[in-house]
Amino acid sequence: MKNSLLLFIAFLAFTSCSKHQGKKNVAITGIDSTLRPGDDFFKYVNGKWYDSVPIPASQAGVGVYMFMNYPQRMRLQGILDSISESKNPAGSIAQKVGDFYASGMDTVTIDKRGYTPIKPLLAKIEAISDVPSLMNFVVNEVKVDNSSIIGFGVSPDDKNSSMNIAQVYQTGIGLPDKDYYFKSDSSTVAIQKSYKKYLAALFQQTGSNAKEAIKNANLVYDIDKQLAVSHKTKVELRDVQANYNKMAVTDLVKRHPNIGWTTFLNNLGAKTDSINVCQPAYYDALNKLLKTIPIANWKIYLKANSLERYADDLSKPFVDASFEYTKVLSGQAVQKSRGEIMANVLDNYLGEALGELYVKKYFSEDAKKRMLILVNNLQKAYAKRIDKLEWMSQSTKQKAKEKLAAMTKKIGYPDKWKDYSNVQIARNTYFENIVSAATAAYQFQLAKLGKPVDKSEWYTTVPTVTAYNNPTANEIVFPAGILQPPYFDNNADDALNYGGIGMVIGHEITHTFDDQGAQYDKDGNLKNWWTKEDYAKFKSRIQQVINLYSTYTVLGDLHINGEMTVGENTADIAGIAVAYDAFKMTEEGKGNTKIDGFTPDQRFFISIAKIWRVKMKDEFLRLWINNNPHSPPNWRVNGPLMNTTPFYDAFNVQPKDKMFLPKKERITIW
Repeated sequence: MKNSLLLFIAFLAFTSCSKHQGKKNVAITGIDSTLRPGDDFFKYVNGKWYDSVPIPASQAGVGVYMFMNYPQRMRLQGILDSISESKNPAGSIAQKVGDFYASGMDTVTIDKRGYTPIKPLLAKIEAISDVPSLMNFVVNEVKVDNSSIIGFGVSPDDKNSSMNIAQVYQTGIGLPDKDYYFKSDSSTVAIQKSYKKYLAALFQQTGSNAKEAIKNANLVYDIDKQLAVSHKTKVELRDVQANYNKMAVTDLVKRHPNIGWTTFLNNLGAKTDSINVCQPAYYDALNKLLKTIPIANWKIYLKANSLERYADDLSKPFVDASFEYTKVLSGQAVQKSRGEIMANVLDNYLGEALGELYVKKYFSEDAKKRMLILVNNLQKAYAKRIDKLEWMSQSTKQKAKEKLAAMTKKIGYPDKWKDYSNVQIARNTYFENIVSAATAAYQFQLAKLGKPVDKSEWYTTVPTVTAYNNPTANEIVFPAGILQPPYFDNNADDALNYGGIGMVIGHEITHTFDDQGAQYDKDGNLKNWWTKEDYAKFKSRIQQVINLYSTYTVLGDLHINGEMTVGENTADIAGIAVAYDAFKMTEEGKGNTKIDGFTPDQRFFISIAKIWRVKMKDEFLRLWINNNPHSPPNWRVNGPLMNTTPFYDAFNVQPKDKMFLPKKERITIW
């Protein structure tokens, strides 16, 4: 599984509090006044919508947050349809984006080609005769974004965040996570069977008879499982100190003679004398398995891995086989439209080129300016909250405020767009277009090795409905995609914006101070800045979050993993608290004028519930619980609000209400 940065601007002088008066009243609809807000606030705000909205057959869920990327892809598809029908100068961004999209929409040609595009790749696998030739194949696939058995990347050094270093991480398995290979509950067993069925279908599509295909699928699954034994769990992966294991290449050569690190790095073109081995146990196991598993079996495994990597890029039988597995995982009923699929492909491979086109059409500078005011006010409120913390010493408070002040803000889109001049795109070669874009992405990574970190780089695409915190850069990032209703409306009153995007801003700032982010200093280095006593108090509060959220359930008795989700839950609790404080600095927040019958505070909290208005298939919710570090949407509302005293005051929450927590049990960290 590919690792991801803990996606966490010099701190500008604090702006004066916003005096924005909404140009329009955004009506609040759908409130179920028959319910007590303090029993289930998510349902009080969203229940009528939830009970009536259908989930589109091509989706695993509907609503906001990640499912807002569905209408976003419709926007992108409109851009792509238009540009692909135009005559664009050769080599221009418009030509590359338009022709890439057109090549993927040409399913007639894709289907005619069958699996011809990967026959040369399968032939290379057949030619493998020993471990060195196996590793040579693996390294060539790394260059086209196929991690197979070695996950390689280039990113900032956690302990010297101004420089990029080589990093390798655990990979090699086809199921979503290690635990899927070892659980025996009915839903997991169904996923295991579906995965094996998928592998067998891929083998059959490339010439194996049914019996041989099933045998090969079981063999691949067995190798997967052997690799999975050495994997860290998602909870263990949260230990940022344990994931830092910078080793000399000379030592790795001795430790893993079968991997052949020197040859591997030379073939990659990666000039380095050290690597951060994020999960050493995986590579220790891989080194042994390269010898204990017969080469003939490794060849079958690599064939399956390559087919999985490209299944969605080949003819219809491969796409259908992939979808049958997706159905079991997510509950999605029918395949997405080809246009939606291609909008996602373009976002993945030429994301900033597409983002540049998106911004011109859908994002205003006025929105960016108001967003900056919101962020600055949240930072001001955060500094005041730090000053008031009773459990933290003055010396640690000073360090925390220095870190807060050093934070970088990125809003809307990058200051400079990525260069795609080395990506070669033709209108009738979809598969080759993907390979060219993947190769260019690898070369972009490789060029960073041993070089200073480019602080202007973004780690998400502009149209994506997300936000992130990058601890090694001490930065928070809000792409244009999330800066739209219900999160942000440049014309709406402050209550809705501070409850919406304000909560998100507070959430992302808090990642700088959650269980992981708190271990990085103001410069993004993994370095302690706490007193021993203060850090112990901080950890005890983090444990309170773990304990509380571990009691929350979905689908009957399926518990949230409090340890896996603690960073996000901490950010939700503190994010709402700081957003509320910032809101109370505004003219609307200071007053008590009702709009649509709701006080400013009530509108603030209703806005929080609306930004997590999501309905999903049970299968997808189960997938979420097992793999997503965020709590499910209803608990992203009810969980933090149970710990927010102003919410109790706004809606007169009483001890008899289901969401009530005694004041002494309400968690305050920041």
